Amino acid sequence: MKVLFIGGTGKISSAVSALAVEKGFDLYLLNRGITDRPIPAGANVIKADMDDPSSVRAALGDLKFDAVVNWIAYTEDHIERDIELFRDRTNQYIFISSASAYQSPPVNLPVTESTPLDNPFWKYSQDKIACENRLMRAYAEEKFPFTVVRPSHTYDRTMLPFQGRWTVIDRMRKGKKILVHGDGTSIWVFTHHTDFAKGFVGLLGNNRAIGEAFHITSDELLTWNQLHEIAGRAAGALPLDIVHAPSDLINAYDPNWGVGLLGDKAASMIFDNTKIKRISPEFMCTVPYEQGAQEMVEWYDADPARQVIDEEYNAMADRIIAAQESAYEGV
Repeated sequence: MKVLFIGGTGKISSAVSALAVEKGFDLYLLNRGITDRPIPAGANVIKADMDDPSSVRAALGDLKFDAVVNWIAYTEDHIERDIELFRDRTNQYIFISSASAYQSPPVNLPVTESTPLDNPFWKYSQDKIACENRLMRAYAEEKFPFTVVRPSHTYDRTMLPFQGRWTVIDRMRKGKKILVHGDGTSIWVFTHHTDFAKGFVGLLGNNRAIGEAFHITSDELLTWNQLHEIAGRAAGALPLDIVHAPSDLINAYDPNWGVGLLGDKAASMIFDNTKIKRISPEFMCTVPYEQGAQEMVEWYDADPARQVIDEEYNAMADRIIAAQESAYEGV
């Protein structure tokens, strides 16, 4: 099966690329040739810039594919471009959307693929919704063979799941106060990229996936308090001095951080993965967050150059913590 990945070397897509090659797919990666992650042996690399469609056409020549996956499409303009580029080149076009496109906060849990798409807080999610709607129109009008995949919080060893990244681990190890949004008891789902890959490859070239949407997530449910504590244990930094602050307060101090809370992480999210398990029977999550957190801390510890301290985050976190604690003065 001949498959084209646009991108294919990111934190999620790198695991899918490796598994696709392992399973015998004839994989092509179209990118600008700039990557921090290794390209799997056996993959074919096509160097082109998606911002220049004429160069993409020239680079692809007369190649056609059983499936094309765009890992880096974010706006409706990207979808318009891709429909023009791949209308006659592929039997399946897979768009990487986002689980943050679902109704936020959700009225019902668990979330299924039929949960309404409605995020009033985050433009990123609103743009993903617009992309999905455009593909639905293309399917209705011309049978453009799309599939939508909605990842939630998918990570690899390079991606600590905190605002501030390594800075939070550094604060833990120094015994500083750790800021956690809400009261820390909302439920979240982290999915290791190798687990995500097992579900995703089952969609490639699968005609039962045409015109359908799927999320692919772990079934492991953890609170944000637990997630921080697990990371602290991996870093050898327990006990933690956690301070809780409302997401609204964090947003008031830092809208760039706050929009991702209000539009995604503030509410509990539980996903029903029945649909992806039915169509991709090899999908099974085997990497718990406990193991993933250990991988992340070990990766950062292996190279001091990776241990970048974000002083802007430190200052902002300290300001928010001080504001939150001041509410209790005199009580």
